Amino acid sequence: MSPKENHEVCHDDNTRTRMIILGPGAHISQNELVQKLHMMELPLTIKSTCYGAMVYGDQEFVNQAVKKARKLDPYNIFTKDRGFPPGDPRRCRGHRGAAREGFHQLEKEFRLLGHVAEALEKPRKVTIEEPEKVSVDDFREIVKKSLKSSKLSKIKDEG
Repeated sequence: MSPKENHEVCHDDNTRTRMIILGPGAHISQNELVQKLHMMELPLTIKSTCYGAMVYGDQEFVNQAVKKARKLDPYNIFTKDRGFPPGDPRRCRGHRGAAREGFHQLEKEFRLLGHVAEALEKPRKVTIEEPEKVSVDDFREIVKKSLKSSKLSKIKDEG
């Protein structure tokens, strides 16, 4: 396919695709999310997905849709850029016959979203204790003990 024939699936400088991902504790269903997105009556392509929805269109309208969608459940709706519009044959599972690249990454990230949602909903102050540095003399002793222990276990294994 030449670039001219493929113009309808390529992003230009003003179009974006954004994935709207429902976390595991979301208080809204995928169908409700898609319905609310359609009710915004923005000039967007909206696609229902297994993780929530995908919106494609002019960056200004995509940003509006994302902002309004996140208000539906601020702690459980997450968004992520997608490099390709919905139905793009380079990424569409229907054209490729298998899970698209990045799906397994998204699946892995999804497992963390419950923890992220909890941290957003109930933030708390966290302090990190810096570990103390080990002196050079202490480090030498650790290495000597480790080497002795290693030699002893090797002798036992051979004996």
